[in-house]
Amino acid sequence: MLKRHILTNLHKNYFALNTINYIINDIETFPISASIKVIQETFNKLTYSHLIIAKGKEFMGCISETDAYCFENEKKIKDYQYALEPFFVHKTTHWLDILEAFALHNSNIMPVLDNDNTYLGYFELNDIMHCFNDTPFLNEAGGIIVVEKGAKDYSFSEISQIVETNDAKILGAFISKGDSDLTQITLKIGHQGMNAIVQTFRRYSYTVVSNHEEDRFLEDLKKRSNYLDKYLNI
Repeated sequence: MLKRHILTNLHKNYFALNTINYIINDIETFPISASIKVIQETFNKLTYSHLIIAKGKEFMGCISETDAYCFENEKKIKDYQYALEPFFVHKTTHWLDILEAFALHNSNIMPVLDNDNTYLGYFELNDIMHCFNDTPFLNEAGGIIVVEKGAKDYSFSEISQIVETNDAKILGAFISKGDSDLTQITLKIGHQGMNAIVQTFRRYSYTVVSNHEEDRFLEDLKKRSNYLDKYLNI
């Protein structure tokens, strides 16, 4: 899971972002007795991937737009209760877990329940994304390095050591790609002089996937030097 691999150099208040402030109640929930026609008409007016079905404050599940348009419009939701998707988060759920829930269920709306599983409202995906936008990973100046190494060979402690021994700080890091053989790590580094860091990663057998102007300059300089040596040896 993506959020399991996120490492950030954030102040504690970034981990305590109050997502409760993002709970919305603009759209009423639908009872299980509502007609499919009403659901279809509502989807026509909105851009949500799902609508929320509840019995009073008791959460019943979500009906997807794709399913709703496949159902017979003269029938009711209760006729297709088996198709309701039971995903939700709690009001105390961390915003990274909320983002993960959005991704897992391919949804842009997320029901929110309290600790007694009472329906409180919903989150919109864009609002929760703002939490990520407010982290130093995105809003602080720095450079991006993408490196790869064998899935069993890399370690975040080693990566941190490589960066910090070059007098830089990690603002954020996450697994951007991975399989059983190879893992790709994307780093945001609060440091503009990237060449020394890039070269250190190579010495530790990391493949540097990202392109860096300083690095390209040195490669070009090396080629020119080799060409000059050949010319002088003619």
